[in-house]
Amino acid sequence: MNQVLNTLQPSAIWRHFRTLCNTPRPSFYEAQLRDHLIQWATSLGLETYVDPAGNLLIRKAASKGMEDRETVVLQGHLDMVAQKDADVIHDFTKDPIVTQVIDGWVHATGTTLGADNGIGVAAAMAVLESTDLAHGPIEALFTIEEETSLRGALQLEEGILKGKILLNLDSEDRGDVYIGCAGGVDINIEKHYKALPVTGDKKAFEIVVSGLRGGHSGLDIHKGRASANVLLIRLLNLLKEECDFGLSGFTGGTLRNAISRDACATINVSSIDEAKLFAFVTEYERRTQAEFVSTEPKLLVSLVPSEVDTELEADDKDALLNAIYCAPHGVHRMSADLEGVTETSCNLGVINLKSSKEGEKVFDACLLVRSLVDSAVEHLAYKAKAAFSLIQADVNLENGYPGWRPDPKAGLLKHFLEVHKEVMGQEANVKVIHAGLECGIIGAKYAGMEMVSFGPNIRGAHSPTERMEIDSVGDFWRLLEALLASTTKAA
Repeated sequence: MNQVLNTLQPSAIWRHFRTLCNTPRPSFYEAQLRDHLIQWATSLGLETYVDPAGNLLIRKAASKGMEDRETVVLQGHLDMVAQKDADVIHDFTKDPIVTQVIDGWVHATGTTLGADNGIGVAAAMAVLESTDLAHGPIEALFTIEEETSLRGALQLEEGILKGKILLNLDSEDRGDVYIGCAGGVDINIEKHYKALPVTGDKKAFEIVVSGLRGGHSGLDIHKGRASANVLLIRLLNLLKEECDFGLSGFTGGTLRNAISRDACATINVSSIDEAKLFAFVTEYERRTQAEFVSTEPKLLVSLVPSEVDTELEADDKDALLNAIYCAPHGVHRMSADLEGVTETSCNLGVINLKSSKEGEKVFDACLLVRSLVDSAVEHLAYKAKAAFSLIQADVNLENGYPGWRPDPKAGLLKHFLEVHKEVMGQEANVKVIHAGLECGIIGAKYAGMEMVSFGPNIRGAHSPTERMEIDSVGDFWRLLEALLASTTKAA
């Protein structure tokens, strides 16, 4: 499978990236890949260690003549986001990613590609396997569950790393080097409701918002893209003013860190209000298409007949829809210190309202707050918590992680910029990212460690449009080679 990748250069990276595409590895299912890497590394005579959280560490001795150099940690994560187009049949726990090359870019086929962060893992594997690269001692750290909770980094065993230099291989723009990132926290909400039988002559319909671009809830949150969850909750709140309806179910979004592309609500309406419903949905589609004409050209709002189910009490329905409508979503504040950088945001990532085996209706939701400022994370998280506390929902703030504070004067950054200029022929762009790189978490556990993050061009991460530019992978590899060959001597 994926033989096309064997035709690409540099072969050292693409051969290993093919292995990652052929090995299912969504979050929580990294064990198969980890076991493969352990067997592979052992066959090369390399030392391996799995910490209690499930992170994998592989050590390689320095190349000849480089024994006096600082130990370098090459870091990436094993898991990938599992997203696919609605009409694609794919089991991410069993099926390989099917790749294709289009106009100089590697794509998947209706699914996420897993370049985030498969290419970083592949690059580290190429370094570990190489017999002719110049490098000091290498520690390759492969973490788990980065895409869902950052659990691998959060629970990383302290004291296992010896290196004082960390190269995070999990960025997505050639020519950029990242020296800081946002911290964040998950907001998990749950509430159980009494379910009522549907009475009278009501008919059931599914209202579906689809065709949205989605994207990464940090990298793309400022681009004006619509959230299917937000659009559908907005529709339902407006619909309350037009006609009476019962709410039976809601399914929107799949990941806390992906802007929702699709959402579906099941409602029940009387025959008297059926015509009003169709007219309202048609008009709502027209208005929202006009509103997002530039960013969401494929936006659709449709109405599909469904089966009647139990529904919420009217007061519960109104209160729930109001609470979700009040929940924050999108950019909350741009940085006052870093031009064009999002400081604080919230993503209304997942919403569900489903029937339980006990005959109740169970509502749950997950939001993700990010910020470069830890106090701003706390503020926006508690604002979201307040919205759902008004309906007495259980609200838990979980998986909090610190940001990575930029240090423009760091010696590693100076060295990176010099090497980048020499290899690439131009200056690198120094940036801070509005996303949860693992650097902040690892840095908090290993005081004094200097870090930078860089990578090739990846577009559409966390969505089925994810793709990676082939030429930029070659530049990424040449830069990594040069950085390792010029690592400073150990103090």
